[in-house]
Amino acid sequence: MSHNRIDKRFAALAAEGRAAFVAYVMGGDPDYDTSLKTVQGLPGAGVDIIELGYAFSDPMAEGPPIQRAALRALKAGMTLNRTLQLVADFRKSDSDTPIVLMGYLNPLFSAGYEAFAARAADAGVDGLICVDCPPEEADDLTDALEAVGISLIRLTAPTTDDKRLPTVVKRTSGFVYYVSVAGVTGVKSADASDVAPAVARVKAASGLPVAVGFGIRTPEQAAAVAKIADGVVVGSAFVDEVQAALEAGEDNSNENVTARVLSKAAALAKAVRSARVGKA
Repeated sequence: MSHNRIDKRFAALAAEGRAAFVAYVMGGDPDYDTSLKTVQGLPGAGVDIIELGYAFSDPMAEGPPIQRAALRALKAGMTLNRTLQLVADFRKSDSDTPIVLMGYLNPLFSAGYEAFAARAADAGVDGLICVDCPPEEADDLTDALEAVGISLIRLTAPTTDDKRLPTVVKRTSGFVYYVSVAGVTGVKSADASDVAPAVARVKAASGLPVAVGFGIRTPEQAAAVAKIADGVVVGSAFVDEVQAALEAGEDNSNENVTARVLSKAAALAKAVRSARVGKA
């Protein structure tokens, strides 16, 4: 089954005694070729799991950085099918790194759940985070994904109480994504001391690894979260590097996009990998 790539990666990292570093980038930002080159470079920069956004015009959970990334990708002609093609092109040279799609329900509903799941599995997708699909409405999508071995990865948040949590994690596989702050991406900062008890609670309820995202931008923040979670997710910091490279207007700006993103990824990966060194 496809999601075994996720399971195997978390098992291997647990054996190493460290957290996974999960990097989010928007597929097709700022264009297809540059995006593919960037995604291809992420594992070498130390990324353990790639979270690939598929562009949508109304990304309700995103702050301005990822909103702008989605608009750039849409302007460049990205669609859900083009995002799946990007995954397939990535798989030509990397059969090991887990890839999780992240986005919204409308494009999946329009494509048809079974048709989308089949194409995603063929492309080499391992998991899906669908931000605006509540558990009560998810059975048809989950059925389609499970039939082809793709994990539906759910979001939990500081507002997910003990009564709600079992419903949220039901039929979740791969890992659980804990949103560390209330609000949208790229605005607030995560506090590891607040996150730690929530991670323990979600892990106990789900029996799955817990990755923490939203509000993590710096190596220091990433290291702090890596000490208490099974995974650390960074996203807005990378899409900010794309925008910075484009705004710089230098020659070969698309090469600068890839260089900037991979440099940021390497610094964050180093922080995550060294976070538990010497930790009892």
